[in-house]
Amino acid sequence: MSKRSQWKGPFIKNNFFQESRLLTKTFIKTTSRNSVVLPFLIGKTINVHNGKFYIPVFINEQKIGHKLGEFVPTR
Repeated sequence: MSKRSQWKGPFIKNNFFQESRLLTKTFIKTTSRNSVVLPFLIGKTINVHNGKFYIPVFINEQKIGHKLGEFVPTR
């Protein structure tokens, strides 16, 4: 995990954040591979784009703090 200033906080794309907070669906589609997994995403399935397909990633406690792109290989 790369370092980021404490005062900036974790990065999460704005439209991905709004969509994931407001929707009650259990799956979300995104291309934001550099967004950090936050605790409110636990129990949801996020379809992350790998450049060709959307690959489902189920979020659990062990994935908090990691980036979405770490769970979906591109090659």
